[in-house]
Amino acid sequence: MSLLDEVLTDLGAESDALDGVVAPLDDLGWRTQTPAEGWDVATQIAHLAWTDEATVAAATSSPAWDQLVTDAHDDLGSLVDRAATAGSEAGPTEILSRWRRSRAAVSEALRAVPRGTRIPWFGPPMGATSAATARFMETWAHSVDVHEALGVEPPRTDRVRHVALLGVLTRAFAFTVHDRPAPEEPVFVSLTLPSGAQWTHGEPGATNVVSGSAHDFALRVTQRRHRADLDLVAEGHVADEWLDLAQAFAGPPGPGRPPVDNS
Repeated sequence: MSLLDEVLTDLGAESDALDGVVAPLDDLGWRTQTPAEGWDVATQIAHLAWTDEATVAAATSSPAWDQLVTDAHDDLGSLVDRAATAGSEAGPTEILSRWRRSRAAVSEALRAVPRGTRIPWFGPPMGATSAATARFMETWAHSVDVHEALGVEPPRTDRVRHVALLGVLTRAFAFTVHDRPAPEEPVFVSLTLPSGAQWTHGEPGATNVVSGSAHDFALRVTQRRHRADLDLVAEGHVADEWLDLAQAFAGPPGPGRPPVDNS
C-alpha cells in the first residue's frame, strides 16, 4: 500500500466514524451549537463538504478553483464562514449526502493526480499525499468539535499520527502566518500514540524538543485546546514558541481556544 493509499484509507475510516455520529441525529441534533462560535453541527459538516469540493477543484484544475482563489483574495476566513453557513441552510439529509459525495470525490481525484504534481491551495501547494493528510486533519479537527458539542467522547486511534505529521511539517508556516521569522533550529518531536506506540519526527539530541501525547499535540496544532490544558512539554525556546503559535491549517491565524477555567 502506498502512503497516499494509507492516508486515504485512514481518512475514509475517520469520515465514516464521524458519519456514524451525525447520521442518526434528528433536526434538533443537527442544530446543536459546537465550540466553534456560530457553527452548529450542520455548519461543521457543510464546511467539510465545501473543503472537499475545493480540494477536488484544485486537484483537477477546474475553473471553479480559479473562482475560489478570486473569492478568497481579500478574506479567506470570511469566504470559509460564508460557504459553511450557506451550506448549513440545507436539510440534514441533503448536507450528509453532499458530504458523502464530496469525500468520495476527493479520494478519486487525489488518486488520479500524477506523481510529482503540486496541487494549489490557500496555503502552500501540496502533493496528493499532503492534500489527503490535510483533509484528514480537517476531518479529525471538526470531528472533535462535533463530539464535544454532543457530549460524546471522540474515538482515539493511532490515525492521529497524520495530524501530528502535518503539525510538524507546518512549523515554519505557523511562524510565518504570525508574521514572525521561522527559526532554522531543528525540533525533535516525540509523541505517544493512543496505542502506546511512540511516534517521532526529527533527530534525537536536538536542543529543542516537544514531547507528550499525540492526541494532545493534534489538539494543539488544530487549535482545539489551549496548550495550558494539554499534556505537552517543550524544551528550548523554539519549541516553546512553536507551541504557542502552532497551526496546521491554511489561512490567517486562528483565535484558538481559551484555557479551561477550573475555578
